[in-house]
Amino acid sequence: MAVSRDQKKVLLQELKDKLKSAQSVVFTNYIGLKVSEVSELRRKLKAAGAEMKVAKKTLMRIAAKEEGFPVPEEKDMTGPVACIFSITDPIVGPQVAFAFSKEHKQVQFLGGFFEGKLLTKSDAMTLATIPGKQVLLATFAGMLQSPLRSFASIINSPLTGFARALSEKAKKQPAVAAAPAA
Repeated sequence: MAVSRDQKKVLLQELKDKLKSAQSVVFTNYIGLKVSEVSELRRKLKAAGAEMKVAKKTLMRIAAKEEGFPVPEEKDMTGPVACIFSITDPIVGPQVAFAFSKEHKQVQFLGGFFEGKLLTKSDAMTLATIPGKQVLLATFAGMLQSPLRSFASIINSPLTGFARALSEKAKKQPAVAAAPAA
């Protein structure tokens, strides 16, 4: 179905708005997915704070150029391409798409944008495999606690040893007879 010039302007403006608001963008192939599978991917992305948009590659390239992003080369964007815009967190979109691609081999990364730079296919895969924010925060908290736990253990160790020594000494000495009451 042919898209009119006015419709293209609307699509172009929508792509530009999404590029401005997205923290990262990943390009994927999705050819061979059933409509229900594409809908499932869209639901999962939306729940995570990301969005998938399918548009003509020329419109994507024009939107990128007009918003000051590097323009992806034609050879890097083969076949039908979907843009996954991560709105809330830069890695949620790539992570959801990566998890979805494990079950559906049709979903393949082509590249993307992150912090105004063009990502290659391998860069996009790396972005998708970075641990999530909650995992990184938990790891960081564990790293902060580790020296404190070690310090507490070191402080407690001599006191515990001293208490044990006194206890053993008390066991070896005969009990002192109670003084007679006056």
